[in-house]
Amino acid sequence: MIAKSPEAIQIAPLDAVEIAVEPWTWPFAQARRADMDRHFAARLRERPALWNGCVLLLHRYACENGVLRGASFETDYASFLAWRDWGCPAAGVFNVFAEAALQSADGAFLLGQMAPFTSIAGQWVFPGGTPDRDDISPGGMLDLAGSVARELLEETGLDIGVCKVEPSWTLVRDGGFVALLKRVTVNESAERLRANIMHHLARSAAGIFRHPHRARACGSRSSHAALACRISGGRMVTKRDHAHALD
Repeated sequence: MIAKSPEAIQIAPLDAVEIAVEPWTWPFAQARRADMDRHFAARLRERPALWNGCVLLLHRYACENGVLRGASFETDYASFLAWRDWGCPAAGVFNVFAEAALQSADGAFLLGQMAPFTSIAGQWVFPGGTPDRDDISPGGMLDLAGSVARELLEETGLDIGVCKVEPSWTLVRDGGFVALLKRVTVNESAERLRANIMHHLARSAAGIFRHPHRARACGSRSSHAALACRISGGRMVTKRDHAHALD
């Protein structure tokens, strides 16, 4: 069952995610190629660290009996960035990405603020990111569990192998964005976990998060809605769920 908020955000539990990677031509990108190139050139002048590499977008999917099945395709970052910056116009694609809903042993969620050199500087997110070729399995499937593990290690220094990882996912669709959240719990208090991530960020020259920061808590009656919650910058913050809805 998919829950919808008044803002039409779709939230649903998933037992599994199966997304193939297949060749596909994006008509919108073909039609707007020149505009997209100009847009990327302008963004590159603002943020020289941007790189026009390969990313994977979702071009079809369906959820049935707790399983999301779909297909993704490769495109260049310039096309993706323009489409996203233009408000994700209806173009037959979705920005699918996996994130680790990072939780401490005492019930806090930790998020990070994107660093100034990134394309979404200032936004608060769970560790994760839009998949690329490193996230394609040998069998031609999108390895989102592997993506979560890689991004978590890169962005926080945490080895997912020593964490408690829920096998299920939470789907959050907001317009052209399809987030797949996996709860990852660390056997440390929020303050200790935050301190360890601070240390990692201080040693990481290329980290996409800024310095840590503690945020005020808020609650939710829906476990999946709670997982969908984001705070707002590369800093790390903690967020408590007063309703204990994720328990």
